[in-house]
Amino acid sequence: MNSAKIRPITKLLVANRGEIAVRVLRTARDMGISTVAVYSEADAQAPHVLAADEAICVGPAPSNESYLLIDRIVDAAIKTGADAIHPGYGFLSENAEFAEAVERANIRFVGPQPHAIRVMGSKLAAKDAVSARNIPMVPGTEGAISDPNEAKREAERIGFPLLIKASAGGGGKGMRAVHDPSSLENELQRAISEAERSFGDGAVFIERLVQQPRHIEIQVLCDTHGNAVHLFERECSIQRRHQKVVEEAPSALLDDAMRDEMGQCAIEVARACDYVGAGTVEFLVDASREFFFLEMNTRLQVEHPVTELITGVDLVKEQIRIAEGHPISFEQADLNIQGHALELRVYAEDVAGGFLPSTGTLLRYRPPVGSGVRVDDGVAEGGEVSMHYDPMLAKLCTHGPTRDAAIERMLRAIDDYEIHGVDTTLSFGYFAMNHEAFRSGNFDTGFVAQHFSPEELERPFPCDDETAAELILGAVDRLPFKTNEKPVTSTQPNAWRMRVR
Repeated sequence: MNSAKIRPITKLLVANRGEIAVRVLRTARDMGISTVAVYSEADAQAPHVLAADEAICVGPAPSNESYLLIDRIVDAAIKTGADAIHPGYGFLSENAEFAEAVERANIRFVGPQPHAIRVMGSKLAAKDAVSARNIPMVPGTEGAISDPNEAKREAERIGFPLLIKASAGGGGKGMRAVHDPSSLENELQRAISEAERSFGDGAVFIERLVQQPRHIEIQVLCDTHGNAVHLFERECSIQRRHQKVVEEAPSALLDDAMRDEMGQCAIEVARACDYVGAGTVEFLVDASREFFFLEMNTRLQVEHPVTELITGVDLVKEQIRIAEGHPISFEQADLNIQGHALELRVYAEDVAGGFLPSTGTLLRYRPPVGSGVRVDDGVAEGGEVSMHYDPMLAKLCTHGPTRDAAIERMLRAIDDYEIHGVDTTLSFGYFAMNHEAFRSGNFDTGFVAQHFSPEELERPFPCDDETAAELILGAVDRLPFKTNEKPVTSTQPNAWRMRVR
């Protein structure tokens, strides 16, 4: 798509909630753009609502009755006079039908064109789109497969171990590792059933299972003038249940030559679908440092702050400028890596209980501050952590001149982070930052399975009755209907705090 016409955005609606909504709203306001938030009934007093110039309710608490309703989101934009919509990540951010509905309403979608979302939203379609561009891919089937006999023939050709993957969606759903032929048929049917339940699409395909993989992704930006750049890599290998927990930039694995090669491949992937905006191309790297195209995420990534910290580029600002018709504000040669950055996703999860979601009231919430510390959050003290939404409370990021310096800052920041009322992944972050495998840079996506167990953590000590009562009363004072806010004070140490044995 080519356009030389600049059309400034005057009012931006953010079709999301939580920390990413707050993040986008702040940048938009810094750019002089009026802002609109949408919210569910459960989020009426949420930080993203308070951060916007206007806010409009789009339905009850369940996301399928509010944040996922295309018509209500578009109608909210029309009613408020918004001339652009930023989808954030999650919810409708990678929904081609949503992007099309926004365009039909003559509202700009701050993201790629619908066809790019549609192509890259299907792993099979994505593989087909990039196949002519000399992009390295894991050996596997060219199309969907459902017949057990055909699956057996393809498995013999590809070789064990192999991976059955859903074409649609992500997050590890519809994915099965198969190590021997005897379990192939059963795992195939399980993958198809799970894909159908999760995505409404039972299409699956088979790939060779990459052994000891590292998960490396490349941030790209593309504009409507034919310009495309990459902003180096992020490593996302520390995961639980195929979901990222710790990210960093740059990767300890890559050298300059490999970084450039992967960056150029990422740009080629973006060009394969005429991409516009900010996107991320994901790769797997095997034990021999050979890399393979995995997928493209056609949106802003959760972990984008670490890229911003090492490049000095505001990715949300660039997204908005590109949507206005501006060219990218810099060239590839202008970019260089400045230090090292880490991100810990602070989930409301019970780490010792298998990373299960934790719900409740935030009795105390005090994020850390200081040089080299960045916290992107969308919660507040006294707020409710609901079962209706993703359990991520915040992203804790640190930046330093070296990887070791960034790690030490992360440890201090975790130590200073005060969260009471729900369990969090702060304790896991402390464990990971101290582990020799992570410190050395010698780890892969099996880090949690290989190195972590609940026994690695000390149990938190309980609060005494006086402190517990103080925290509860402080939280009540901060509920929306209260006007006599009083600070919560305590000399007690953080109740969440777990230490590595």
